[in-house]
Amino acid sequence: MPELVQLTRPSDGVALIELNLADIGGFVSWKGVGALADALQEAREGGARIAVLASAFDGHWYEHAWLPDLWNTVTGQATSAPAEGWFRALVEIASPEVVTIAAVSGDCAGGGAELGWACDLRVAEEQATFRQPEVLLGLTTGIGGTARLARLVGRTVAAEMVLDGGPVAARRIYELGGVNRVVPTGTAVSASLEWAGRLAERPPAALVALKQILNDSDDLSLTDALGNEQALFQKIAATPEAIERMQRTQARFDAGEPIRKVYGPPRS
Repeated sequence: MPELVQLTRPSDGVALIELNLADIGGFVSWKGVGALADALQEAREGGARIAVLASAFDGHWYEHAWLPDLWNTVTGQATSAPAEGWFRALVEIASPEVVTIAAVSGDCAGGGAELGWACDLRVAEEQATFRQPEVLLGLTTGIGGTARLARLVGRTVAAEMVLDGGPVAARRIYELGGVNRVVPTGTAVSASLEWAGRLAERPPAALVALKQILNDSDDLSLTDALGNEQALFQKIAATPEAIERMQRTQARFDAGEPIRKVYGPPRS
């Protein structure tokens, strides 16, 4: 039987976490999400700065909750593992210490999609679909499938997804800002790892502070968010690494290099 989750380190500072839920059709059991949370924690404690969340089950990323675990939870019966794995996974995904990339290589739904919405970045293959089908089960979303999704794609489309429960193509989610990139079938993981490798080269302290600003901004008023952002900026700007990088970059400008050469050309 294949491993439920596999954690590898393809490059310095990068962790690849592959969840294999093939035995239950790609649905996320409490055991599966607990294993994902454990792997995320292990990656973070092992020094990973970027984590790519992938699926080892072809055609599926992370589907909705495995229903036997869900109904057994609400009826007080035995489950495959404690339900708190969902919340541990979300806490790890939100950690400022690690930037998370969802490499969506197939269809995803419900709680699985909600884990993807919680990630910092999303790369989806062109054939993938996203759905929040809870209404079809007589349920509501529970971990961001409405609140977080509405912030990503807007209230109108979030309302369509949660009230109708049908699938939405990756391309449409991309056009609405909910996915960063749409890539050809079979390339989500490689594209995500390439991006992760580049992000891992960014100054670690700056990455942590920027993710903290993003996290804090979700819960603060604009005035408070701007104050928080300035405070973190002042803290980072005074570090030796930031000062050295500013001086080195200015030297390149002084030498006549154009900004596109210094910072790199636009990426599609």
